Amino acid sequence: MNGLAAPTASRLAVYLDLIRWDRPAGWLLLLWPTLSALWIAADGFPGWHLLFVFVAGTVLMRSAGCCMNDVADREFDRHVKRTAERPVTSGRVSVREALALGALLALAAFMLVLTTNPPTVLLSVAGLAFTLIYPYAKRALSMPQAVLGIAFSFGIPMAFAAVLGSREWSLRAVADAVPPHAWWLLAGNLCWVLAYDTEYAMVDRDDDLRIGMKTSAITLGRFDVIGVMVFYATYLASWSLLGRSLGLGLAFQLGIAVAAAQAVWHYALIRDRSRDGCFKAFRVNHWLGATVFAAVALDLALR
Repeated sequence: MNGLAAPTASRLAVYLDLIRWDRPAGWLLLLWPTLSALWIAADGFPGWHLLFVFVAGTVLMRSAGCCMNDVADREFDRHVKRTAERPVTSGRVSVREALALGALLALAAFMLVLTTNPPTVLLSVAGLAFTLIYPYAKRALSMPQAVLGIAFSFGIPMAFAAVLGSREWSLRAVADAVPPHAWWLLAGNLCWVLAYDTEYAMVDRDDDLRIGMKTSAITLGRFDVIGVMVFYATYLASWSLLGRSLGLGLAFQLGIAVAAAQAVWHYALIRDRSRDGCFKAFRVNHWLGATVFAAVALDLALR
């Protein structure tokens, strides 16, 4: 009995490594803007059902995305020191296993979405498409992080659709459920993704240049640090203006100021372009997103 349990536990550990279970920063980067949008759409606490759907769905889809990304990048990852020991690249998990696990996780997330409404379901299909496209965008686009930015921001229109959507299955219903400011919030959040994923790409720039991978860090070249700071400034300024137009007040603006102070700290971490500094800046980015969400939630609660 113990002999059977040991391989099972070992296999589980490998699967948990595949979905980056010990590195929650990835799904937190997805979660905070989604929750911010959910609170804005609901004008406060959205209810336990939608909160569970979006938190669990975010974790599941990020995990599924890791499986798909590692399969797509397995030939590249073996040439990058930081990724050479990932389960698929190292052979500890087969391509078939990784795809099966990714599909199972994505299906579980889709089952959660089915408990909402038709516009949210339709948007989830579009979000999945961007998730699948991203790993291959790195072969063709000079700024593939823009595709990642859309994928990582798609929880925003989905949150609005979940709160405001009807029971009608049509593109018109989607358009009616997602107001223009939701798409502007997505565009602003895309700039945040460009900021933190460029920091991430700066870590692997030398390896990516050697293997022919395209990233924003390579495209920006010597303007990488400036580019990151412009992305941060655009994200925070756009959300500040949008928040003001939506009636968010002083508590929200103070939160944006705290987030801006964190962005300045990021400049101190990445200005010398050291691998450790850039990687630390990426890893702690979820605190910036958490600050913005806390500002949204607090401001709405104080009304």
